[in-house]
Amino acid sequence: MKKRIEIYKITPEAYKPLLDLEKHINKSGLDKNLYHLIKVRASQINTCHYCINMHTTDALKMGETSQRLFLLNAWWEVPELYTEKEQAALKLTEEITLIANAGVSDEVYEQAEKLFSEKQLSTIIMAIIAINAWNRLAVATKKPLD
Repeated sequence: MKKRIEIYKITPEAYKPLLDLEKHINKSGLDKNLYHLIKVRASQINTCHYCINMHTTDALKMGETSQRLFLLNAWWEVPELYTEKEQAALKLTEEITLIANAGVSDEVYEQAEKLFSEKQLSTIIMAIIAINAWNRLAVATKKPLD
């Protein structure tokens, strides 16, 4: 594979806002396990090998189970493994990640709105947007595994 541009080296001023957003989300109080599920699920959809590897590794270190990570790409088939809040966040993750398909449905948004405070929902949406941005950077530049 031919080496591609390393944006963080070439234009760090463009890269820094994503790092700042990540820091904000990490300080927001968003449940870390939920954030890892969001990151892994969006990365699976976007086929970002770099991010799947990084975030599954991080999730395991934080105590996430292998079973839940192995089944995340079919989470709706085993709802007993995921809380109601996790399911709502995963549905929202999928619809935002695949936004070109049909947008974000009222049903999915309203379910999330029932389960999360406005601040939590705002943070979750920004977390989904952030991981999608990271996925697009890694996929576009064919970021190799570390």
